Amino acid sequence: MSKDLVVILTALNLEYQSVRERLVDLRLHLHKSGTRFEVGVVKGTSCRVALGLTSKGNQSSAVIAERAIQEFSPVAVLFVGVAGALWDATRLGDVVVASHVYAYHGGTSEDDGLKARPRVWEAPHGISQLASHLARLDEWADPPPGHEDRPQVRFGAVAAGEIVQNSRISAEAKWIRQHYNDALAIEMEAAGVAQAGHLSGAPVAIVRGISDRADGTKNSSDDRNWQPRAAANAAAFAVRLAVELVNEQGESAMAQDDRDRSVERLDRGVINTAHNSTVGIMASSVTGSSVHMGTAPKASGPTDLVTELNGFRDQLRWHRAEGVLDEDSYQAALTDLESSLRSAGERAPGSSKQTVLALKRLRGLVAECPALVAALAPLVAAAGGLA
Repeated sequence: MSKDLVVILTALNLEYQSVRERLVDLRLHLHKSGTRFEVGVVKGTSCRVALGLTSKGNQSSAVIAERAIQEFSPVAVLFVGVAGALWDATRLGDVVVASHVYAYHGGTSEDDGLKARPRVWEAPHGISQLASHLARLDEWADPPPGHEDRPQVRFGAVAAGEIVQNSRISAEAKWIRQHYNDALAIEMEAAGVAQAGHLSGAPVAIVRGISDRADGTKNSSDDRNWQPRAAANAAAFAVRLAVELVNEQGESAMAQDDRDRSVERLDRGVINTAHNSTVGIMASSVTGSSVHMGTAPKASGPTDLVTELNGFRDQLRWHRAEGVLDEDSYQAALTDLESSLRSAGERAPGSSKQTVLALKRLRGLVAECPALVAALAPLVAAAGGLA
């Protein structure tokens, strides 16, 4: 998997351009079957985006989504664009993030009418949680022109079919409202992308800006005014979501690397290796492949701990540069880190205790960064082991 890349797909050129404007260093990536993607970087970040155009419809969207997943192995696939609102409570310009997607054209025709047999795909839990968090922060939207209200993010079902829905009194409109009355928005591509993600094992998020009310006013002058604004709002939220998805992937990878290094560093006990045999042990603790008899593993000396603490400084810098750690917390964390480095290098009585106290204060400052907390845990244990 490409840990720094998210695929963003759109159906219309207007939607494509709204995302493209937020990228720099764009380069063409040509698929062997002729599909063109542009790969760029979100401005001011290290998040890469592979941007592609699917055209209208669930079938073509499914094919292009599957192609993009196989080509890029992304962290996630985001489908971004405009949609019609099914209820008046959803305002024009608002952004709808799909909690689940209905392929609403599934059904059976019987003597007493058409019975719904939809397929449904739920949004991945992790993406839903992250999107909800970003919506609460309310820092994603571009400044609205004039004194207009900021767009809101709404979470709910999205209905995806094969027709342009532009009426509230047609037989199709009444049928959709009867069987899918929890759907906030209606469009023509989400089901295909969701199916491609399901079959490929790739997380998918559907992000739609509301450009019309699917009530007969589509293609009016009002609709033409709202389309670019709705597309821009959807692009703004989706790009912010992509950046955070990549940041979380980087933190997870760093935490795993830290855990791996911790296991190597703490392997100071009795190594018991057996081939084609059964081994019975009694011990107070087991770390990785090491058996520790009686006590927890000891650090080999102050020099090793100082080296690890200096490495932790680099992690602090990375989290500050990525905006995960704010400036005040970063400066306070550096102060406690320097304190722990000074005491770790001393051999005076009580220096080990001072090191542990400084590291515990540091752990409190970075409590909202799981990767940093995970990296500090073995350092606290190692400092205590030097006593």
